[in-house]
Order: sequence, then C-alpha cells, then structure tokens
Amino acid sequence: MRLVRYKKEKKILALSWIVTCILLLVFIPRKKIREAHLSFLFKQIITWIFGLIVVEKGLIKYPVRIFKKANKASFTFEYFVYPALCAIFNVNYPEKRNSFIKCLYYLFHTGLIVVFEIYAVKYTNLIKYPKWRWYWSFITIWVTYYVSRLYYRWYFQKA
Repeated sequence: MRLVRYKKEKKILALSWIVTCILLLVFIPRKKIREAHLSFLFKQIITWIFGLIVVEKGLIKYPVRIFKKANKASFTFEYFVYPALCAIFNVNYPEKRNSFIKCLYYLFHTGLIVVFEIYAVKYTNLIKYPKWRWYWSFITIWVTYYVSRLYYRWYFQKA
C-alpha cells in the first residue's frame, strides 16, 4: 500500500496536524503552556504503551500512516493528536464545577475523539478494527484522560 494512492487519507492526516496546531494555539492560554506540555508528554507515554500493545496484538491496524517503517502505530494520532487534545482537556478542566459538569466534560472530550475515530474506521483506510470495537476506544480514552488528570492534579498540587 503506497501512501501516494490514498489522497483522501493524506489530506486527513495533514488536516489533523493543522487543526490540532490551531486548537493548541486557541485553547492553551499562554500562562498554562507548562501545564499543557506536561499533559502532552504524559499522554504520549500512555498512548505509546497502549498504542503499541493494541497494534502488536492485531486489535487495531493503521494501513495508512506517516512512518511506515518505525512501528505499526499511527504517529499522527497516538503521538500528536491525542496528547494535544489531552493537554487542552487538562488546562481547561472545570475544576470548580459540580460533578455532573465534570462528567459531561469527560463525555464531550472522549466522545468527540471516538466519533472521529468511528468515521475514520468506516470511511477511510486510516484505522481498521480487526478485533476492536468503538466502545473499547471510548473506555480506554476515558481512562487515560482520567489517569492523566490524576497525574496533572498530583504534579501541580499546591504545597
């Protein structure tokens, strides 16, 4: 499979990078860049581990990706888009709101990613689910956001 043959997928990958960069510029306040950086790097660690496990076990496949020889995971999504969205999630988390709003915040962020993932599975060659289901993505993304939030709160706790 040559990347040249997948024009739609190449456009989606390029658009993912552009849109994610714009989202970072718009939703990360200048005074919270340090917090965003920590969230980004922590989420990269999590997605690197889980991403490699699910790909190597054959649960998810990424037929079209940027670095075909590096590993079988999607560099764009596992190492840039998901961590960037997690950084936005953490620095804008509604800490002083009630539990219902916090739950909706998790639901919105997780659901948005899963909706785009379902679209990619159904209409593109970016992601294939040989032995995976959308609800596993929802659960794992929710859990990794939660773990990331715990780490963020621990790291930036007031002394």
